[in-house]
Amino acid sequence: MNRPLRPQRPPRISFVSLGCPKALVDSERIVTRLRAEGYELARDHAGADLAIVNTCGFLDSAQAESLAAVGAAMAENGKVIVTGCMGAEPEKITAVHPGVLAVSGPQQYESVVDAVHCAVPRPHDPYADLIPPQGIKLTPRHYAYLKISDGCNNRCTFCIIPKLRGDLVSRPAADVLREAERLVAAGVKELLVISQDTSAYGVDLKYAESRWKGRPVRAKFIDLARELGEFGVWVRLHYVYPYPHVDAVIELMADGKVLPYLDVPFQHASPAVLERMRRPAAQARTLERIRKWREQCPSLTLRSTFIVGFPGETEADFAALLEWLSAAELDRVGCFRYEAVAGAAANAHGHAVPEPLKEERWNRLMAHQQAISFKRLARRIGRNERVIIDEVGPAGAKGRSKGDAPQIDGAVFVTSRRPLRVGEIATVKIERADAYDLHGAVVGY
Repeated sequence: MNRPLRPQRPPRISFVSLGCPKALVDSERIVTRLRAEGYELARDHAGADLAIVNTCGFLDSAQAESLAAVGAAMAENGKVIVTGCMGAEPEKITAVHPGVLAVSGPQQYESVVDAVHCAVPRPHDPYADLIPPQGIKLTPRHYAYLKISDGCNNRCTFCIIPKLRGDLVSRPAADVLREAERLVAAGVKELLVISQDTSAYGVDLKYAESRWKGRPVRAKFIDLARELGEFGVWVRLHYVYPYPHVDAVIELMADGKVLPYLDVPFQHASPAVLERMRRPAAQARTLERIRKWREQCPSLTLRSTFIVGFPGETEADFAALLEWLSAAELDRVGCFRYEAVAGAAANAHGHAVPEPLKEERWNRLMAHQQAISFKRLARRIGRNERVIIDEVGPAGAKGRSKGDAPQIDGAVFVTSRRPLRVGEIATVKIERADAYDLHGAVVGY
C-alpha cells in the first residue's frame, strides 16, 4: 500500500520590526497575511528561509540602526526583504546592502508579500493555513495597538514623516471598531490608539459616517473615542495634537469611558522655536487648558515629548522651556536631541546648536523633569490604583497604572499574597515612589 506523501515543511520567515508602534502595526499586518497563507515564523534569522526587516527612517540614528539590522539579517541569512519608512528612499539601503532581494516603502503590504512569494513560494495546505480572527499580534496578549490612520497633513520643519508616509489617510470608523471588537473578543484588555496625528482623525474623510451595529458613526476623534469606550476595556490615546476639539475627550476620561491619559507632543514652549518648528494647533493658551483639563479630570496623566537643540534655540528659549515645564507639571516627559535629518526643512534655518550644548541642555531638562515627576508620583502614595500586570516573577510582579503606557512610561512594582497572572488587573495600594516608578501591594483582585 502506498503511503501518503508527507506535506512539505512551510517556509519559515524571520521578522525584525523597528521604530514606532505605527510601524509595529504595519508589521502585524504583514505577518498576519503571511501566516494566513501558511508561512511559519522563525525566532532567528539563521533558522529562517527568508528575513524581513521593517525599517525606521525618522532620524539619522534610526536609519543607522535600520541599516545595521539589515546587515545583521544579510550576514545571518542572506535572503532579506526590506520595508518600512526607510524604504521610501531605497537607494540608501541598496547603496549599503546591494544584495537585498526587494525594498518597499511604508504601508506597501502587497509589495512585501509579493516579494516573499517570489523568494520562497509556499504550497497551499488547507489543514494548516489557519490564523486567529484578530490576526497575528507582536504585542502581549493583553494589550494591542489600534491604528486609526496613517500619514500626516502637518508640515513640521523637523519631521519627514509626510515625505515617508504621505498625507493623512483615515480608516472608516466601522473598520476601526470591527478590529477593536475582534481584539477584545480575543482577550485584549487595553487598546492603545495610535496614528501620526490622532486628533486629526477623519479630516480627510470629511468625518464621513459608516455603519456600525446598524447605526451611523462619524469618522471623528471624539465619536470614535466614545464608541471605543463602550467595549469595557482600557482605551489609551496617543499622539494627540492639542487642537481645541480635544477638550471634549476630557469628559469621557472623567466619566471613566477612556483612560485619563493624554499623550500630547508639545515639542517646545518658546514661541520663537514653535514658530520655526511650524507646529500645528494654538500653543499660547496651553497652560490654561492643562489647568482646566485637570480641574475636570483630576486623575489625568499628561505625557509629552520635547526637542532640545533645535536650530536657533537660544539659552533664553531653553530657559522658557524649563519654566514652562515647572508650570505645567507634566507627569511623563521624553526628550530628544535635535538631529538634522536629511530632507527636513529645519536644516535650512542655519544657526545649528553645537552637539555638546545639545547634550548639556538634554541633561538639564531631564534632571529638571525628574524632580517634577518624583513630586507628582509621590502624591499617589496611599492611594488604591488599578494596575494591569505585564510581567510575573518569583519576587513579585511588574505592571502599569492607568497613567502608564507600555515601553515608554514608568511601571508599578507589585507584591501580592497570591500569584498574579499576566494580563490580570488588580487593585494596588501605592506604598512608595521614586522618580519614574511606583511600588505597592495588591489589596484587591
